Amino acid sequence: MHTLLPVLFALCAALSNAVATVLQRQAALSVPRSDGFRAGLMLDLLRRPVWLAGILAVIAAAVCQAVALATGPLTVVQPLFVLELPLTLIVASLLLHRHLSRGGWVAVAGVVAGLGVALAAASPTGNRTHVSLERWIPALAVCMGAVAVLALAALRRPEGRARAACLGAATAISYAVTAALMKAAMHILDDQGVVAFFTAWQTYAFAAVGAGALFLLENAMQAGPLVASQPAITLGDATVSLALGIAVYEEHVRSGWWLVPQLLGAAMIAAGVLALSRIPLTRSLVAPDEPLRSADTP
Repeated sequence: MHTLLPVLFALCAALSNAVATVLQRQAALSVPRSDGFRAGLMLDLLRRPVWLAGILAVIAAAVCQAVALATGPLTVVQPLFVLELPLTLIVASLLLHRHLSRGGWVAVAGVVAGLGVALAAASPTGNRTHVSLERWIPALAVCMGAVAVLALAALRRPEGRARAACLGAATAISYAVTAALMKAAMHILDDQGVVAFFTAWQTYAFAAVGAGALFLLENAMQAGPLVASQPAITLGDATVSLALGIAVYEEHVRSGWWLVPQLLGAAMIAAGVLALSRIPLTRSLVAPDEPLRSADTP
């Protein structure tokens, strides 16, 4: 029962992000396109109510994620965000009157079932409210070092699957670090108040890393096919968040033979995400240069 509140808020955050993706994609298709940067783009979008609704959904998602992280373990909250991709497709099929094929629904069911198996087998516990700087320093050094290595590796490769996968993995690590720092900042806000929140280094760190994650995400989407970047982003975020929850927040998951169903669940999630990233409906919603089609069949 103690995980019910963070689970509900994490699901609300994933759903809000899904709605935001669909609404912002719809708005982007309603304004004039350009091969380069266009100064009037934001002004055009500001005049679109659907884009403003998408921004409100983004804000709602951020609030829900913050509450979820403040009330529950990182190892519970962040893995639930693997549902964002399936939820995005379901929302798109409803709001945009698009067809999601039988294979798409099977993949959605696979992701949901795999997540349920993995979390039930792992049974994460623990919810520290304070983490010493001695724990943060090595964790941040390893994660940011890995992001730098992946980004440099991506720059050394031409556009394609390898580059997209490297940038997708860097994005995933950044997302996980952002969530871990946000959790610390929210506990500071809850325990010590607003002044402490705005003077804590964690607050500015999660804002900076989060901005970097968005930059890496945009580049990952443009670097190569979605089938290369999306699985790395979705699965990497959950995996690194699990590691940070254990290493930084001293959360616990089952080990021993419980690792077998955990790996089975992870494999089901991976297969489902890979299948979903291949369908045209996913590419039309996430990849910026992919035109919308009338159905999700090749």
